[in-house]
Amino acid sequence: MSQLTLPLPLARTVLGPVFRVLLNARVPFTVQRALMNAGAAAQGGPRGLHMERVRLGGRPAERVTVGPVSDSATVLYLHGGGYTVGSPATHRGLAGYLSRETGCPVQVLDYRLAPEHPFPAALDDAEAAFLELVAFGYRPERIAVAGDSAGGGLSVALAEKLRDVHGFVPAALGLIAPWTDPNEIPEQDSDLVLTRPWSRACAAAYLGDGDPYDTGYAPLLADLHGLPPVYVQADVDELLHAQCTRFVAKLREAGVPVQFTESVGLWHVAQLQAALIGPAAEVTKELGGFLRQALRPAQTRSIG
Repeated sequence: MSQLTLPLPLARTVLGPVFRVLLNARVPFTVQRALMNAGAAAQGGPRGLHMERVRLGGRPAERVTVGPVSDSATVLYLHGGGYTVGSPATHRGLAGYLSRETGCPVQVLDYRLAPEHPFPAALDDAEAAFLELVAFGYRPERIAVAGDSAGGGLSVALAEKLRDVHGFVPAALGLIAPWTDPNEIPEQDSDLVLTRPWSRACAAAYLGDGDPYDTGYAPLLADLHGLPPVYVQADVDELLHAQCTRFVAKLREAGVPVQFTESVGLWHVAQLQAALIGPAAEVTKELGGFLRQALRPAQTRSIG
């Protein structure tokens, strides 16, 4: 999958200081965004990645493919970044691996970010994007929604809104450490990637003047019955692990099929470094396999 595989201890030593600079509550979000976009290419991606800039639901997006793909199904990817940073560029490599594994195009939405555009702007954009994919001819059961961190929480909120307002749900939800309740204050101060001050700043920026108990903002608080099959991955040492565990338990109580993978020794959304880190490549492949099974495209290929 990758040209270079870094040992986990070395990767952690190198990445820790980088994350402290990129995701720093004392740095303006506009600067964080610029730094992340500038460094995105260093994460790598699969050979043969093709990116096409498109518009989806009135917003810019990237349609990412690797090799021949089946256009009878697709993945809508909602990137993470605390609703304040991140972009299709920062997640292009990950989208490429998911395209290669599923054999489908992956649509990475450039939804509006806070604090300039607080809740519910991101959810409105995600809803519009999904509905436009349906208008293009994709059946809802042939569209999977995937996302990481804030994008994972947004994926859940989108599925709940589609269920409640439109009467259908996606084929599946593929979630990497989903942030499903921004109200919750993490017990630990930091992990390799996130800090409590940065996460609180992001939560406040996204909420704006909104209601913190609105389930569109905190989808963990909603009724989870009727959601599609869900994949959740989190590392045992990350800030969101406890919240992910509660989310999975609530899904199971609601009768939703769940696959929960708890990694050891990785970090928050290590899948972004799948080109460089062997264990990150493994969990990325697992997510891709889950999405492939949910969509059952005509052609599938493996990350390995």
